[in-house]
Amino acid sequence: MTTPVSSMVLVLVGSVIGSVGAIFLKSGAHAVNRHWTSIAFNWRLAVGIGAYLASSVLFVKGMSNGELSVLFPLVSLSYVCTLAWSRLFFNEAITKVKLAGVGLILVGITFLSLGSH
Repeated sequence: MTTPVSSMVLVLVGSVIGSVGAIFLKSGAHAVNRHWTSIAFNWRLAVGIGAYLASSVLFVKGMSNGELSVLFPLVSLSYVCTLAWSRLFFNEAITKVKLAGVGLILVGITFLSLGSH
């Protein structure tokens, strides 16, 4: 079975949307306090949950027509996006260790994709 490019695109877009969801969840978490109403009426948390739901729908659709061993490693690209978003929105430091981790993720994805040929 070969994996269509359309399935790869769906999974990649889902990964980016999921990483955006993580940003909204963190942003919404700053406003949470001891009262449950702070969660129930928190629009950032709702957007984050919605983004995760949307990314899950794209993952399901993308994975229905391709090889899991090719598609699922693409999900790890969300970590790469999240590193960039965390720097942009929360001014988190991008350290050498984090960059090395991103490099290892990219090398791993490359090796997995080469293994399917």
